[in-house]
Amino acid sequence: MNRIGVDALPMVALTAFSIGLTLAMQGAHELQRMGAALYVPNLVSVSLLRELGPLLIAIIVIGRSGSAITAELGTMKVSEEIEALGVMAVNPIRFLIVPRFVAMLIMLPVLTVFGNYVGIVGGWTICHFALDMNTSAYVLRAIEAAKIGDLYSGLTKSAVFAWLVVTIACHAGLKVEGGAEGVGLATTHSVVYSLLAILIANAILTAFFFFL
Repeated sequence: MNRIGVDALPMVALTAFSIGLTLAMQGAHELQRMGAALYVPNLVSVSLLRELGPLLIAIIVIGRSGSAITAELGTMKVSEEIEALGVMAVNPIRFLIVPRFVAMLIMLPVLTVFGNYVGIVGGWTICHFALDMNTSAYVLRAIEAAKIGDLYSGLTKSAVFAWLVVTIACHAGLKVEGGAEGVGLATTHSVVYSLLAILIANAILTAFFFFL
């Protein structure tokens, strides 16, 4: 949990802040033309909670933690450490996979909530300093626009993404063959397949919540 979640906080914070900043700038650019700059907080909060927060933070975790899990397990596999655990009557799945699985399922939703907060602060930066919007007005509009269902849908996506990422990463690591070259290939495949999986899952879940 420390390696997957706590160590990723600076990267997640920087990414979420920049996304909130960009959303507010792009939204203000278009909404000001219609005299609707007041709705920028609505755009930032709803976009982050429903879509961008879970998706972008999952992509960060794939590149940072998913690849690391595959590389670690792959290195253990080619160096026969996993077979050694079996010889010592230690279940490799219980000893190596379960802790990573549980840590990912817990920490990715936590990182998503953290990233949502930081992203909203990024949007506030533009609204307050560029649009001269009062802080209390920004907070009230952001809260009014976002419903509890938006938060739950984002957390549901985050949990599904966590399950997909850690499953693909562990499977790729345990199937490594061919030494160091195999570890590199498995890590690459893990990242690519994880990205494809979360993008497809995101589209399916968005459609589900849209028609729900």
